Amino acid sequence: MSTAPASLRMVEVSGTEALWLLEGSTLGRLVYVQREAAIVRPAWHVWEYGRLIVRTPIQAAAVPPTATYQVDEIGAATGKGWTVTATGPADALTDSNEIAHYRRRLAGWARGPHDTIVRIHPQTVTGFRLTRGTEN
Repeated sequence: MSTAPASLRMVEVSGTEALWLLEGSTLGRLVYVQREAAIVRPAWHVWEYGRLIVRTPIQAAAVPPTATYQVDEIGAATGKGWTVTATGPADALTDSNEIAHYRRRLAGWARGPHDTIVRIHPQTVTGFRLTRGTEN
């Protein structure tokens, strides 16, 4: 006799917990719209002083005025984990000392014009825990 798998659920977490999850991770995705298409780029990040600093393989000129950053940790076998999304004004860093600091601190995939440090000032941060059945 087999049993049906427990149903999957998304349970919203508080803003404080969402920030805690974001701060505890290092790898996510920068998401923005360019020429009416959604662009998704892998990125390394750090949360400092109420802002998200992201190193991603895009050109500085392509950094939009508003961006979304998404990060998650989801177990493929269990379906359990969490997801966090932060959205707000974004800009490419221009100070050479600040750029050098974050290039030393954050891993990157590209060198040259496609290696940009982006600062996001999140205005909205949402998060969800992914559970099975009646877990919270």
